[in-house]
Amino acid sequence: MRQIYLDHNATTPVHPEVRDVLMACYENDFGNPSSVHRYGRRTRVQIDRARDTIAAMLGVSGSSIFFCSGGTEANNTIIKGVASAHQDRGRHIITSPTEHPAVLDTCAYLAQQGFEVTYLPVDEAGVVDLQALEEALTNETTLVSVMHANNETGVIQPIADIARLAHQRGALVHTDAVQSFGKLPFHIDALEVDFLSFSGHKLYAPKGIGGWYARTPTALQPLLHGGHQERGLRSGTESVPSIMALSKACEIAVRDMQAEWERLQQLQQRLEHGILESVPSARIQSATASRLPSTTNVAFAEVEGETLLMSLDLQGVAISTGSACSSGSLEPSHVLKAMAVPETHLYGALRLSMGRSTTPDDIDYVLECLPDMVKHARVD
Repeated sequence: MRQIYLDHNATTPVHPEVRDVLMACYENDFGNPSSVHRYGRRTRVQIDRARDTIAAMLGVSGSSIFFCSGGTEANNTIIKGVASAHQDRGRHIITSPTEHPAVLDTCAYLAQQGFEVTYLPVDEAGVVDLQALEEALTNETTLVSVMHANNETGVIQPIADIARLAHQRGALVHTDAVQSFGKLPFHIDALEVDFLSFSGHKLYAPKGIGGWYARTPTALQPLLHGGHQERGLRSGTESVPSIMALSKACEIAVRDMQAEWERLQQLQQRLEHGILESVPSARIQSATASRLPSTTNVAFAEVEGETLLMSLDLQGVAISTGSACSSGSLEPSHVLKAMAVPETHLYGALRLSMGRSTTPDDIDYVLECLPDMVKHARVD
C-alpha cells in the first residue's frame, strides 16, 4: 500500500543530515556541559555554537536564546515566568482563543491563581481583531501572547502590529512560533516581540528539544530550579545531542527556506483547487488570510472528520482532523469554533500539512481518493 504522510504540523521525521549529527554527538560528545574538564568544555563549546546558529537565524545575540524540552515548556516558562515576575505591575494577560493548548491551558491555570485573562476575538479567517486588542489593553496588562502561525489553519497573525499596540501600554509580548520557526523567514526586530517559543520536532530535528528567545531574560522567573543551567532560567543537564541536532536543522532550514516555500505553495494550490473542484461542499479555512503554504484546513458539509481520517488512513494517507475525540464524544476544534465556522462544516474538518517528502503525486493520490470518501461518509 502507498504510504503518504501529510501531518507535518504534528511532527516531522528527523532529516538525514540531522540524524548524522545526532549519532556522532552520542558517540563523541557525551560530557556534561557543566563539568570543567575537557569533556565538559567540549560540549559547552558545542552548545554555545548551536546557540549562536539559532540566534543568527532570528537576527539576535546568542545570549538571548535558551534551550528546553520544546514548545510546551517554553510557553509555560514565559507565560508563568512573566506573570510571576511582573504581578506587582498588574495581573492581566491577553491572548486569543485560537492558541495552542500549551498557551490556553497555561492561561487557564493562571486564571485559577487570580489573574485576569482576556481572549481576543478573531475574524472568520482566524486573524486577531487589533481594535479589540487596543480596547483590552490596560495599565495592568503585563503580557500579550498570540501565536505567530496557527497549527490548525496555518494563518499568520500580524504580530508586529500586536507588539506595537501592546508596547504602547507597557505590556510585554510573547509569540508561540513553533509552527513558523524555520518555515517563514523573519527576524525578531521585524516582529518586535519580547519572547518567542520554538520547537525542534516541527523542523526535522528530534522530539524533546526546543527553546525560547528572551529580549530581557531578567523579566522572567524560572519554572524549574536546581541546577542553574541556562543562566539559571532552566535547570537540568542540557541534552547536547538534541541541541546540536536542532542547530543543524536550523542551518538546513535557512539554506532551503525560499525554495521549499515556493514548492509548498504550488502543492497547496494543487491540493486546494483539486478539492474545491471535486467536492462542491468543501470549505477551505482561512483562504483569504496570509497562511503557511504547508497547511490546508478543509471542512466538508455534513461529514464527520474522524470518519474521513480513518478512511484515508486505510488507504495509507496520514492526516489529522480539526476535531478531538474525547471520552467517546466528538468535540469540534476550538480554533474553528472561534472562527465561527458554520455548524454544517464544523465537525467535518481535516488538516493536511505538507513537508519535505510531499510530492505532486502524493497530492494527486489524495485527490483521487477523497471525493468518494466524502460521498460515502455523508451524514444522512
